[in-house]
Amino acid sequence: MRGQQPWRSNRSRVLRANATSAEARLWSCLRNRGLGGFKFVRQAPIGPYFVDFLCRGNSLIVEVDGGTHSEPYERAADAARTIELEGLGYRIVRVTNPDVYDNLDGVLDGLLAILEAR
Repeated sequence: MRGQQPWRSNRSRVLRANATSAEARLWSCLRNRGLGGFKFVRQAPIGPYFVDFLCRGNSLIVEVDGGTHSEPYERAADAARTIELEGLGYRIVRVTNPDVYDNLDGVLDGLLAILEAR
């Protein structure tokens, strides 16, 4: 059994409290099993990472990428993180802030299709 790690809980709380507007908008649709009855949590710790949204039952991670994911070194870090998380058995879906703002229904439809296919 793993011991308590209060720093991880505290970090998750801070991240949830400081969610971007795109994350808050997507969360309003995912929370309380709002997407097809699938349960999501937000800012979940996995290994050394904190993922934006996680459906544990389907091992699906949803990352909302804003402006801080546009530089080559940031994209390389995201790619390395994706490889490591996929190695742990997770599927990662990345959406951008404009996706969430301009095509929220499309994002939700895509996520639901992925979840129902698994």
